[in-house]
Amino acid sequence: MLARIERIGNALPDPTTLFLIGAVAVMLASQLAVSLDWNVEKTVSREGRLVAETLRANSLLSSDGAYWALSSLVDNFKNFPPLAIVLVGMLGIGLADRTGLLGAFLKATLLAVPPQLLTPAVFFVGVLSSVALDAGYVVLPPVAAALYAAVGRSPLVGLAAVFAGVSAGFSANLVVTSLDAILAGFSAAGAHILDADYEVAATANLWFMIVSTGLLTGVGWAVTQLVVEPRLAAKPAEEGGPAAEVDPEATRLSDEERRGLRVAGVAAAATLGLFAAAAWTPGGPLQGMDGRFPRWVAAIIPLIFVGFFVPGLAYGIATRGIRSDRDVARVLGETMSAMGPYVVLAFFAAQFVEYFRYSGLGEMCAIAGGQALARAALPAPVLMVAFIGVVAVANLFIGSMSAKYAFFAPVFVPMFMQVGISPELTQAAYRVGDSVSNVVTPLNPYVVIILVFMQRWVPRAGIGTLVALMLPYAGAFLLAWCTLLVTWMTLGFDLGPGGPLTYP
Repeated sequence: MLARIERIGNALPDPTTLFLIGAVAVMLASQLAVSLDWNVEKTVSREGRLVAETLRANSLLSSDGAYWALSSLVDNFKNFPPLAIVLVGMLGIGLADRTGLLGAFLKATLLAVPPQLLTPAVFFVGVLSSVALDAGYVVLPPVAAALYAAVGRSPLVGLAAVFAGVSAGFSANLVVTSLDAILAGFSAAGAHILDADYEVAATANLWFMIVSTGLLTGVGWAVTQLVVEPRLAAKPAEEGGPAAEVDPEATRLSDEERRGLRVAGVAAAATLGLFAAAAWTPGGPLQGMDGRFPRWVAAIIPLIFVGFFVPGLAYGIATRGIRSDRDVARVLGETMSAMGPYVVLAFFAAQFVEYFRYSGLGEMCAIAGGQALARAALPAPVLMVAFIGVVAVANLFIGSMSAKYAFFAPVFVPMFMQVGISPELTQAAYRVGDSVSNVVTPLNPYVVIILVFMQRWVPRAGIGTLVALMLPYAGAFLLAWCTLLVTWMTLGFDLGPGGPLTYP
């Protein structure tokens, strides 16, 4: 079945063309919705009162819509979230890669991590990367792919494992992150519609998410070993199969590499020490908050750039791969040249995503689905599983977790409170549904990044390859996470400190 999905998907046009076709389809669909006068009623809170608000589509083929599409073309591309993040992050990572630091570090890692534990280690790190917001999408995929290739395994397996951990497991973690605070704020605002004094703690889902981290690591490991890797094992390397047989000598560190790693290690320690001092010293540049986030989190991409650039430069100087500033400029130029296909793809992806947002079709589809669920009157566990399904489907249309919850919370939080379901439980169910389908939706802007990384190893890989690769993870995570939530509700455990299951 997965092979058939891959063939059908890869028979589609190039991803760049696909996003262009998608943008045109959104334009036509928006005009059709306007012509049919399709509307959806959304309940919002204004000054403590519930008010019905009618949502209608905006046509991109109208005079104003066509002008917006033309006038915002550059801004859509310029403001595409992953564009600058990836390019800035890859400057530092690219230097570390092309000077040989990452290769030497991977060799050293092979000596430290038992091969049988490589997959769970990759998953675990991927899930925990959400503490640094979206940085895991930039840093981990190329490293994981190279690590698997270095031991003669399919680099696509490493790519899939880390993408599943980072994206499908995005909500889980062992600690409270900025995401917890954001969602708790929306949950509290939704609860205030019925209970003006109700507050939701940022720790409300902590116990559930700690257990989820272990569960997803185990499930991802099993899916990789039983489904994903065996399927790729029979393929040649150019189609995503195992990398060419590795020469044992190639995985051993030379004296020059050992010297470079020692120097790079000192440089990395000094850099991280400066970061820590800047974040923890009172009055330091990274100490305190920047809006909703700690300053160091808000500056994570520049920190990644510096954190890779400095050790990479130190390694290159120590191994004599870099002898002057001209060598540095050349290596950085080569890195950006390799990102050319990503820039082209990002341009058309940005238009598609923004056209969908402007049309209003995504929000209307999500609200319509939610209202259908509200009319079902199901028992609490079934209701939560159904809600997870609605969120997972809505996630195919609206990628942003906070944007979806901004209009889901005022509808579902008070609605579920009326049948005894706490806002904290609604929030936990939302997080499950929002995460599992991240790996199979083209509206996840970071899918573009994964496609580009994938095509470095398998040039003919397309949307079909990616969907077939990630679908087993999405299905397994959905089943396992729903089972965990229902079991948790049955046992009656709190979801975290200040996270009850029921609302009296």
